[in-house]
Amino acid sequence: MRRVVVDPEVPSRTADLFRRHASMLSRIRAGWSPEPPPPNSRLPGRFLNFGGGAAALFLVCLMFLADVGQLLFFMLALLVFVVFVGLLAAREPAEPETIEHELYREARWYEGRYLLPAEDFDYNAGQLLDRTQQAIDYILRSRVNAMGMLDSVRNSVMLPAQEWEIARLLTKLSALRNDHQEFVYGGSTPEVAAAMAPLERALAASEAAVLARVEALERYAGHVSDAERALRAHDQIEALRARLPRYEELLAESGADAFAVPEIGRLAEDAGHLEQALRDSVRSAHEAFRHLDGPHIPAPGDPASPDGRAEEPPAR
Repeated sequence: MRRVVVDPEVPSRTADLFRRHASMLSRIRAGWSPEPPPPNSRLPGRFLNFGGGAAALFLVCLMFLADVGQLLFFMLALLVFVVFVGLLAAREPAEPETIEHELYREARWYEGRYLLPAEDFDYNAGQLLDRTQQAIDYILRSRVNAMGMLDSVRNSVMLPAQEWEIARLLTKLSALRNDHQEFVYGGSTPEVAAAMAPLERALAASEAAVLARVEALERYAGHVSDAERALRAHDQIEALRARLPRYEELLAESGADAFAVPEIGRLAEDAGHLEQALRDSVRSAHEAFRHLDGPHIPAPGDPASPDGRAEEPPAR
């Protein structure tokens, strides 16, 4: 299922909030706003309780104080006391913010930095977004990535950035395609159709460029899948090798070791081959990863010749 695409610069807590509440984000974008939070009704009651108690204390003390000076001093002290109690009551923590109010506030603050799957992408763009998110999710959740056999730190930074950039381009493509279709639907003269042809080619070229980026991600995910299979097979062979001593002991005791040891010995060779296959798969994944950054520039000593073709070995 498609998820909300969020700019990687948005804080992770806010991004998770957006992804969990896509439908509410749609309502907010359509103009909905939550009801204002109710005032903290406990403050007036508490303040009145303290004020009433202070007034009662004042009346009781008035019955016993005859000196005017003492009475004025007591009134001033009582006024300071009431003000102090009122300030303490005002510092009472407010009611906790609801999810609706928090989401509304964050959506307004980060407006334009999240994209909604239902509103921002047409059908073709949505299909490409699905492929992008599936490839990225597979890479980030793979065992080889979790074990650090890939560049897991860079994956966690670069892949969300790729998702956001691809989604942003797909949104622009969707909007332009929609405008173009509405214009064509109204009918056009041959002159207008000829003038629109370059625009249609521009749309097709842009879509092809975005598709190439999605396919590069899928190739990377394919190499990661190969590495995953090699890792599983390698783990299984290693588990079999750990059991070899028990089999060898049984064969030695039964006198059948001369016949079966060569067969069991091939496990070591298989493990070596799988380890090499695992290294090759991880190396291929790294190469695919670098391809996402752009075209490869040959370095000094690179076996590729300047025209991009591999140099042929010298003739003997």
